[in-house]
Amino acid sequence: MSPKIIVWSCVAVLIVAAGLVGVVLWQNSYDMDEQRVSIRHGGHTLNGVLATPKDGRERHGLVVYVHGDGPLDATHDDGYKPLWEANAKAGYASLSWDKPGVAGAPGDWLDQSMDDRADEATAAIAWARARPDIDGDRIGLWGASQAGWVLPKIASKTSVRFVIAVSPAINWLRQGRYNLLAQLRADGASAARAQAEITRSDTTRRLLARHATFEEYVKAMGGKADGMTADRWVFISKNYTADATHDLRALRGIPVLLTLAGHDINVDTADTERVYREVLDAGGALTVKRYPDATHSLLKQSIEQSDLSTTLTALFSPRSLFAEGFLDDQPHFLKELGRGSDATRPHSRPGS
Repeated sequence: MSPKIIVWSCVAVLIVAAGLVGVVLWQNSYDMDEQRVSIRHGGHTLNGVLATPKDGRERHGLVVYVHGDGPLDATHDDGYKPLWEANAKAGYASLSWDKPGVAGAPGDWLDQSMDDRADEATAAIAWARARPDIDGDRIGLWGASQAGWVLPKIASKTSVRFVIAVSPAINWLRQGRYNLLAQLRADGASAARAQAEITRSDTTRRLLARHATFEEYVKAMGGKADGMTADRWVFISKNYTADATHDLRALRGIPVLLTLAGHDINVDTADTERVYREVLDAGGALTVKRYPDATHSLLKQSIEQSDLSTTLTALFSPRSLFAEGFLDDQPHFLKELGRGSDATRPHSRPGS
């Protein structure tokens, strides 16, 4: 191969690479302004991100994000940004923060109870209400999965304008058993393996009920922790009795958007919808949206099934990760809140 051909081949590769980088940067740029913020709570600082619309208005409503389980940072590894952009299109800012102990934040999220998490969010809402660029009458909540136990607790502590509940759980133990059985079915587990896993789960429940230590747990499991850590055991011990059924009464009369996935193996969506309807439907403020092709995280099942597909889509078309209609339905819900004679009064909308 001649030197000229080699040079032009290298140039072509560089042009293609530059083009791909350009596409990634463009697709991961969002129509909103982001700023790092610090929120004081309980003697320490919450490290947060406030994303605001670029619409020139001096004040905006606010969506406060409540994480699900796990060591999550403020942006959920940028996964929240398409949602924040959708909120911005509806005229709403978005607020989220690093969990304690994540991304250099002080504390340890595994030390928290659901009440601790609610207190944390309540402090963040108080901080937001004191800002001149936030409309304190239009502050609401967005929460996923484990946040199902936190959202109603927040509403019992401070006034909120709305709640968007994404794949929320109802009862910790029921959810755990549902998840175990659903995962075993998805794995095509043998009858022997299924029985062994159920026995292990039953043993764990008995240990939790008698407040066993982590050391006792490991001993009962034959010396194999299988991914369980001492800190995680403490976290589960604090929270395994969580049940949102009673707490959901705090959401009566508040517009609630309940978002459910068709391929959710983490949360029993039928159980969740049943309880939400029993507790909230009488007030007429519950809206239920179902996404048949979505997984627990509201991503398209066809994409989430492949790590490679998920990574490439996140790089080149992050908005396409989510189930069809998901990114449109939430700003539509927010815009509906402002219609009527009094935009700051809870708005009733029948469940769908």
